[in-house]
Amino acid sequence: MTKEMEKRYNHKDVEERIYKMWEECGYFKGVVDKDKEPYTIVLPPPNANGTLHVGHALMLAIEDLLIRRKRMQGYSALWIPGLDHAGFETQVVYERTLAEQGKTRLDFDTKTLYEDIHAYVEEVKHKVRKQLRSLGPSIDWEREKYTLDQDVIDTVYTTFEKLSSEDLIYRDNYMVNYSPHHGTTFSDLEITHIEKKTPLYYIRYPLVDRKGDEPEYVVVATTRPEPIFIDTHLAINPKDENKSWLSGRKLRNPLNDLEMDIIEDSFVDPEFGTGVVKLTPGHDKTDFDAARTHDLPVVSMLTLKGLINEEATKYEATKDLVGMTVTAAREKVLEILKDKDLIEKIDDKYTNTVAVDYKDNMPIEPMVLPNWFVKVGPLKEPALKAVTEGEVNIYPKWREVTYTHWMEEMRDWPISRQIVWGIRIPVWYNVEKNSNLQITFLNKDKEIITGEVGELLSNHSFEEIEAGLQTLIAPNNAEYEIGRTSPGDKYLQETDTFDTWFSSGHWPLVTLGYPDSEDFKYFYPTAVLETGWEIIRFWVSRMIMFGIYLTGKPPFKDVYLHGLVFAEDGRKMSKSLGNQVDPLNMVEEYGADVLRMGLITGTANGKDFAFPRDRVIAYRNFANKIWNMARFMNIMVDRYEGEVPEFSPELKEKLTDEDRIILSGLDALIANVDDSIEKYRFADASEQLYHFIWNEIADKYIEQVKDREDKDVALSVLEQVFSASLKLLHPFMPFVTEEIWSYLPGEQEKPLIISEWPETLK
Repeated sequence: MTKEMEKRYNHKDVEERIYKMWEECGYFKGVVDKDKEPYTIVLPPPNANGTLHVGHALMLAIEDLLIRRKRMQGYSALWIPGLDHAGFETQVVYERTLAEQGKTRLDFDTKTLYEDIHAYVEEVKHKVRKQLRSLGPSIDWEREKYTLDQDVIDTVYTTFEKLSSEDLIYRDNYMVNYSPHHGTTFSDLEITHIEKKTPLYYIRYPLVDRKGDEPEYVVVATTRPEPIFIDTHLAINPKDENKSWLSGRKLRNPLNDLEMDIIEDSFVDPEFGTGVVKLTPGHDKTDFDAARTHDLPVVSMLTLKGLINEEATKYEATKDLVGMTVTAAREKVLEILKDKDLIEKIDDKYTNTVAVDYKDNMPIEPMVLPNWFVKVGPLKEPALKAVTEGEVNIYPKWREVTYTHWMEEMRDWPISRQIVWGIRIPVWYNVEKNSNLQITFLNKDKEIITGEVGELLSNHSFEEIEAGLQTLIAPNNAEYEIGRTSPGDKYLQETDTFDTWFSSGHWPLVTLGYPDSEDFKYFYPTAVLETGWEIIRFWVSRMIMFGIYLTGKPPFKDVYLHGLVFAEDGRKMSKSLGNQVDPLNMVEEYGADVLRMGLITGTANGKDFAFPRDRVIAYRNFANKIWNMARFMNIMVDRYEGEVPEFSPELKEKLTDEDRIILSGLDALIANVDDSIEKYRFADASEQLYHFIWNEIADKYIEQVKDREDKDVALSVLEQVFSASLKLLHPFMPFVTEEIWSYLPGEQEKPLIISEWPETLK
């Protein structure tokens, strides 16, 4: 007699129990076995600062599908989990909790703030692990890594030291995307440009030594009049014949009355405004590049808090701007220009693109700051070649162009961030040799003190400054030493931390114990990197660069980029829109299998898609369908008076046409599922499984078996087809298939998770 099954499948009675069995039996554990071929996936580490979203659920579903199939095919399959400290993003989340308490990060010294964020993250990490487990991933939890583990930090430091020794690290005043709100820089990839109506002001610049009937003024259109007092030159396009008479002429700065030269540069768009532009090299990337080309001065007008600095006091008209915000300064400057009758006109309908940070849409100020940079030339060329020559394959193929364009255009990479939460750059400055270090610290009375360290040391002890240190900005000519500990007395460590992508670029290496562990020697390079397409430039490119730079080999053979999951209305999910889908609620209501299968069938060849609630519901019905199929098959087996023979080639002569059709269909299914998965076409594979099981087995073959006289042959074929289908379905819907497997007629030799992947009978 077969074991009695409940009338309906209930995921709440199954999933936790099955997962515990898998884990306790060690089925998730990857083993170094020289007799087997390794198959490795490293989990893109979720941020250790919140809850999982549906994108994480899709990622887990796809990667678990791949790893379960390879495990069943006899590979030594290893899937390594991990969590990301997520530098800037986590600090933002924590700062919001501080705001709820009426506090800010400026109430803490660097060490205390780091420790407080660490304690917060440790609490959250447990919740994230629990969320991950609820989705059923067959992950080797004993190998979990965290991007702030000490061995990870050591590896990152080693890479920094190696890059530095090979002259691939440098400090420079450089135009960066700076957020006064967050107090940190952002890479070009981390800013968003939004359209906004911004008045376009037409400003009159008095022409010096006016000749004949020449106009009294040269008019320049700008959306930013407030930095005019630090502008150095005007520029025209050398091919603009209408403006050629201005080449080499001089004008007066309308705010500070200093003479300005007009230069020629091809970046000027003759169609914008009046065809004449002002240069603000201290606060515009294009102008900064032009200043480097023409050897022009670069002057900043802002403090790191986004307020007008002391530069404004050099000129009578602007001295009152000091300490103002950019917005307030703009209004004051417009008053000054209006009083001087130097505003030609204002276009209030002009639409402009404004840079904001990708996290909170707060304004970005282009600013020149000392930063740490990697010279990417020697790193990006091999990483580009690895893809163009097929050593690394990107799926879907049409996403490859995003990677190649980025690698071709990539400029030197700013790797420093002005935040506390992260891996602190291992650089030290002697305060006696670098008395002009600009520092901010909390004194013993918890007051914020800012200034040059040489002056501050006359009123404060080094120990007080060191204990309360918040930020340190060293000029480009500062002397420094690289080291993991202080080189001696009177040294302050760099307060900048590494860009998160710099540290996570080592992920395939550190998860496997690079460079000497047995895991690394056996499991590296990994098989596939599966992640969302939106971070191919942020993360995938950096991993390939570092993998080749440090080992000579790319860190993975394939890259599969899944699409983004939008809300059911097709818009981006957000709290404000109220259209978020909580995957954990979906697991609670429908089960992990159903959510996973719905997401996999919802995505098509890596394209973005709306959350497929209808498919999730359809697969809840499908789970019940295969449960009922198993119940019905067991009932027929119990009613059969004899013993159902195991399916074997000897039965071939007894097969009916219906048997041959279903067995042929099974062979085609196995081949098609294998082919689709190998090509990373998961939706195709899942659809084939769904239709074969529902339409061919349930609707047709089982109905035919009911009336068969040769129940021994019919049930043998049914058991063969159904059990093989369960194996094929297991990577997609692991819980329900494992539970059904335990109820199949006869004693199962081993759990489904480690059963052999089916092969065609032909």
